[in-house]
Amino acid sequence: MTETDLPTVAVVGPGAIGTTVAVALHEGGAAPFVAGRTARTELRLDVGGSVVVAPVPVRTDPDDAPGAVDLVVLAVKATQNPDAAPWLGRLCRPGTVVCVLQNGVEQRQAVAPLAPGATVVPAVVWFPAERLPDATVRLLADPRLTLPDGPGSDVVVRALQGSRCVVGTTSGFVSDAWRKLLQNAAAGLMALTGRRSGVFARDDVGALTLAYLRECLAVARAEGADLGEGEPQRVLDAFRGAPPERGTSILADREAGRPLEWDVRNGVVRRLGRAHGIPTPISDVLVPLLAATSDGPG
Repeated sequence: MTETDLPTVAVVGPGAIGTTVAVALHEGGAAPFVAGRTARTELRLDVGGSVVVAPVPVRTDPDDAPGAVDLVVLAVKATQNPDAAPWLGRLCRPGTVVCVLQNGVEQRQAVAPLAPGATVVPAVVWFPAERLPDATVRLLADPRLTLPDGPGSDVVVRALQGSRCVVGTTSGFVSDAWRKLLQNAAAGLMALTGRRSGVFARDDVGALTLAYLRECLAVARAEGADLGEGEPQRVLDAFRGAPPERGTSILADREAGRPLEWDVRNGVVRRLGRAHGIPTPISDVLVPLLAATSDGPG
């Protein structure tokens, strides 16, 4: 592959985010191979009421993989990484770039053992999308990704250059990753209450959210994130400014009876807080409740 060639690309996980990126790759001429759990003949993306149909089949058998590719976009939930391992084994070689579109701040540690020799590039996903019952994905904002400056990011930029999905790189990736994690951590309250964004309008929930986010902020700073004192209020204001019926992926997973990403979104704050000697009293309550909501028993 030269610097002017489009890389060969596979997308593993055609959910809401994976479908959006796969359609963007298709529109840009990258012809992605798409791997998922349910076979389909096409991908459908609803953009402002207009449906884009990409004739990209979804394959379900890792034996159908085309061999190693230049770039794998891993868009499964963190809880599904073990299921993606057979695909990574067939699609990766030393030098393959694996761009991880997952929540959390530990993507490299989680994915590198599944793709030996590959270059793992974490990404911050800044756009919401939702999967409809007919498998069409409704895009709710312009798609945008942020990657760290460093090896492999240039391959992702080149694959999506000129597409509807904007990709930026930054030397401040740690700060951006934790900024997004604060959002995700607070959204755990939606999974616990079974309520959508409107729940943050309550004064008591707002006060709890701010206290929790200040706890998260202390851990983020200990991890090297450059986030200001106003970050917790910004996150709360964003939830309060969203349509009250707006959901989140961890709430959708609870409603569907799927395992929750409680560890990468919430448990990580408690774990890293302990490593830094930072008290996390709110996490100490929320994390076991989220874990029990996800995994039981009972």
